[in-house]
Amino acid sequence: MEATKALLKMGLRADVVAHVRATKADIDQALRCDARWVAVFLSVSDIHLDAKLRITRQEAWARAVEIAEYIRAHGLKARFTLEDASRAEPAFLLEMCKEVSGRGIERIGLPDTVGVLRPRGMYNLVKMVHDHIDASRTSIDVHCHNDLGLAMANALAGCEAGADQIHTSVDGYGERAGIPSLAEAAVALTLFHEPSRDLGLRRLRELSQLVADFTRLPIPVATPIVGDDVFKHKAGTHVAAVLRNPATYEGLDPKAVGNRRKIVLGPLVGKNGVAHLLSVLGLEHGAREAEALARALKTLHGGDLVELNLDWDPES
Repeated sequence: MEATKALLKMGLRADVVAHVRATKADIDQALRCDARWVAVFLSVSDIHLDAKLRITRQEAWARAVEIAEYIRAHGLKARFTLEDASRAEPAFLLEMCKEVSGRGIERIGLPDTVGVLRPRGMYNLVKMVHDHIDASRTSIDVHCHNDLGLAMANALAGCEAGADQIHTSVDGYGERAGIPSLAEAAVALTLFHEPSRDLGLRRLRELSQLVADFTRLPIPVATPIVGDDVFKHKAGTHVAAVLRNPATYEGLDPKAVGNRRKIVLGPLVGKNGVAHLLSVLGLEHGAREAEALARALKTLHGGDLVELNLDWDPES
């Protein structure tokens, strides 16, 4: 409660949402924090109803109605998350969605709680709900888990079907394999949906590093967008092409997301990469010298010779 109160008092532009179970006691606790938004979650799959909540579908439906009415009576805005929606019986899920939408809930959350859907399945799930509720009154978000490595693809498929919000976390941290990464979602939505919108992408690498420092969990070097190796070029043919035009092997400018371009000089480098290294060092050289050094580098057994950690600009 102290943490929630502190966040609500920060005056953020973002909506701070108090995450609660579908009980009056939890909503009362959110009210004591002066929350304006609550995110209520209630399981709807048979396995969750039986093994977790130990209630029937009819009891779950009655609880959803009761809590939706309680939320409205206290003037709160709400997201109603139907937990394990991806494994729920479709007709029952749809009736629950129509019920809470009809009672004034602003947002419905559709989670793939154990990460078992494919993108086509997530598209169909969201489309089914979107087509049967008043989308002008109740919007949809998706909460996708990454157990099969499909969370980001599933989230984007949900957006294509009508969802307008993706749940993310910094570097995708979360239960088990986590959920979509904030960096990946922000970049994907900017590139594919709203290229003119400024989401502050230049802060992404900085934000990931901040979380890594606090959690003491280093960022894996191959992490998309923010990893150390994402804009690192090592193979000779790649290096030669990037030196002429970085777009040959980069889908976006590393500076745009707060990362850096790196050129590696080691056993895999070619004469073009060596020539660039020599020019960076201010050494006079010709094609013969570059070729000789490239051959020598291929005999290295102790790893790479040097990594140029440069924000290299071909026009500079």
